[in-house]
Formats: sequence, C-alpha cells, structure tokens
Amino acid sequence: MNERDFADLAVGHALHALSEADERAYQEALAGNPHWDHHVRDASDIVAAISASVEPVEPPPSVRASLFARISELPQDSASPAMSGDDLSPRLDDEDFAALGAAPVEPERETVAVGPSAASGWGPRRWFTLAASFAAVLVLGFGAVTVSQIFAPPAAVVALQQIEDAPDAQSATATMADGTVATAHWSPSTGQSVLVTDGMPAPEQGKTYELWFVRDQTPIAAGTFKPDADGKATAVLQGEMHSGDVIAVTIEPDGGSPDGTPSTAPVVTVATA
Repeated sequence: MNERDFADLAVGHALHALSEADERAYQEALAGNPHWDHHVRDASDIVAAISASVEPVEPPPSVRASLFARISELPQDSASPAMSGDDLSPRLDDEDFAALGAAPVEPERETVAVGPSAASGWGPRRWFTLAASFAAVLVLGFGAVTVSQIFAPPAAVVALQQIEDAPDAQSATATMADGTVATAHWSPSTGQSVLVTDGMPAPEQGKTYELWFVRDQTPIAAGTFKPDADGKATAVLQGEMHSGDVIAVTIEPDGGSPDGTPSTAPVVTVATA
C-alpha cells in the first residue's frame, strides 16, 4: 500500500465507513508506517470541521411520512436481518431515528462494507478521496476558503427560502407555449424577488437569459442566468421590485444586453398583479 492509498483509508476510518478488510489493511499499514499518522490527524480534523459547519435543523413532518412509506415497501421476510425474533417491525438505523426525532442509544456493531452505488458509480474510495480533498483545502489554507463556504447553499436558494419564510410571501406562475413553467416569488418585507424555472431550453452558444422588471411598459434590467441541463434555474432578480411589475425574460448575448434594453421579445412573462 502506498501513502496515498493510506490517506484515503484514513478518511474512511474517520468516517467509520471502512469495510472489515479495509479496516484491517488500514491498521496494518499504520502499524508498519507510524510516520503516516499525520494523515490520521488530518482526516479526523476534516470530519470534525465538516460536522461543525452543519447546523442541526428540525426535520419537516414530511420526513416521517417518507420514512414510513419506505419501510412499508421493504420485503416482509421473517428471515431478513432487518427483523428480530417476533418483532415484525424493521430495525431503524441512526438516521431513521434522527428523522423521527428519537435519540437512540448507539449499539455495538461490527463495521460493515459500504458498496458502490450503481446509480452514481461512486464507491467508498471515491468519496474518501473527495473528503480528503476538503482536508487538503483546510491543511494547505488555499485562499480564504472554509468548509462552511464549500457547503454554503447558492445565494438564490437562500433568498428563495427567506422569501418563503416571510409573512408577506407571494408568488405567481406562468406556463409558456414551449412548456416552460416559470414561478416568480417575492416578498416586500425582505425586498427580494426570485424566478424559478422548469423545462426551460438551454440558450444557444454565446447567449444567456436576461431578467427584466417591466414597469409601466419600461423594462429594467435585473440580471442574467442560465438553466441547468433539465431546464431548472433559481435566479435572484437584482434591484427593487414594485407592486404590479411584470417579470420578463429575454435571450441576450452573454453578459446581458449591451445597451441595457431588450434585444428580443420576451420568452417568459410572469404578471405579479
């Protein structure tokens, strides 16, 4: 085993996610190469930093419903390891208990192997390497990057959440002829407005979508955005929205309209009054 493989295993060990075979290999490598112990410390530090950067939140009620829906779909085989004796209810793991709001006692159990996901193609080693890269960011101190910044949600998502949490939150939805569904969200108390799209075609190469507040038939530029591969986007409108504004979207050159006025007819319009 080389040092790089050991560093990957050290992260897996810190996450308590190694298979029995990998755990043995890790312990043997550490015993034979005690000077590699700095990887162990680095891995522990990164796992602790990631944990500290995530604030605990109260799970929504839908989590409980989703959990029991998942349980009801499990095979009801009495020989299944998910059952115990005459207890016909599936055993819940720690995450399930957390979703239910319970505080389980940590059971003593053997470390089990974590297999790769057929959907994603990412096995444990790939995830360990990803976590190790976060450790490198912390250890090497690249710029002013922190773990909390790495995991920070996009500004548009934060703005949308703030709008939805506001007591005066409002929204309006429009469906375009091409199937694009656009929903405008706004809140006067927060002073923010966000457009959420679904099914929006990708613009041509060198083009982008530009947002506009249309106020008394006068368009006011409000930023640009591009949807993802599924046509989804969450974009903050820059500037102050006024009551009765129409939110419009045009196709413009990358960077937005050169003269600050729309160069094409709107492909999306959402009336807010």
